[in-house]
Amino acid sequence: MDTGIKDIFGKKCVVFGCGNTLMGDDGFGPAVVNYIQANYNIPDNATCIDVGTSIRDILFDIMLSEKRPEQIIIIDASDNPGKTTGDLYEIDVNRIAPAKANDFSLHQFPTTNMLKELKEETGVDVKVFVVQASGIPETVAPGLSIPVEKAVPKMANLILKFINLKN
Repeated sequence: MDTGIKDIFGKKCVVFGCGNTLMGDDGFGPAVVNYIQANYNIPDNATCIDVGTSIRDILFDIMLSEKRPEQIIIIDASDNPGKTTGDLYEIDVNRIAPAKANDFSLHQFPTTNMLKELKEETGVDVKVFVVQASGIPETVAPGLSIPVEKAVPKMANLILKFINLKN
């Protein structure tokens, strides 16, 4: 199983688990990646990486590279009024209003412009899947809420379907 950053340039599909595991439900993305790595055989043409909160630098490197994955899947936590904690949904990168580009994620995932450019200018298929979080704690508080913890295997199954489509 490849999980190193250097391996992203040789894969068709790259899954990035984003979030801070020390800040409650914000650790959802890394939890999903860890679950996939522990419970599934990832195809050779794909990789799943826990990138914590460093996704910006990695996306920038991908944009500058001559060799890119065909598909990037971002897994993150979000706070969307009207959703219930633990709900899973996809965020369409092209439909995020410019005023909201910096605040759809709990850890201020301000890379939507970069994701849009990657999708529009390079042809990389970019998907963003999120869980509705219960909120972000004021202080360090590792661990997911029960509804978000229960959503981890569901998201893993969803992601594996997309990875297998790229075979």
